[in-house]
Amino acid sequence: MHHETFTIPAGVTITRDGDNFVVKGSKGELVRRMYHPMIAFTVENGEVTIATESTRRSVLALVGTYKALLHVMSKGVTEGYEYHMKIVFNHFPIQAKVAGNRVEIANFLGEKQARYALISDGVKVKIQGDEVILTGISREDVGNTAANIEQACKVRNRDPRVFQDGIYITSRGN
Repeated sequence: MHHETFTIPAGVTITRDGDNFVVKGSKGELVRRMYHPMIAFTVENGEVTIATESTRRSVLALVGTYKALLHVMSKGVTEGYEYHMKIVFNHFPIQAKVAGNRVEIANFLGEKQARYALISDGVKVKIQGDEVILTGISREDVGNTAANIEQACKVRNRDPRVFQDGIYITSRGN
């Protein structure tokens, strides 16, 4: 019998609704489906126990993954996640602004067409000078939004060693 125990931090409530885990904290709530036929979950006495009878490596790995997900979600609903990105340009000043649910990146390498990066639901984007700050309670959504912004500024058909313009992640954390 292999099991992992996740102690629910102060200020966080974790409830189980069918296969869905609902994690609530001061900043909001996150819901995620966690299910595997060979894994049993119990929520009691301020702890979540994730147990399995299986000896298969893939199942044992999933036990650890679920524990890590609960940790990440608990941190998100209490402290939130914040990514910092830096706007880097050499010659053409990049103009970045939030337009609805996407970031508009204009004048990238002097291009006439603006580029766009999608902002995931629940992520706030703030642009101050050459810094872009992303905040949210879901680490996955904040990370995906940062990746979308980086991808939108990909240099095409030019030498990337010369043209190092773009918007890059400088720090992840809270």
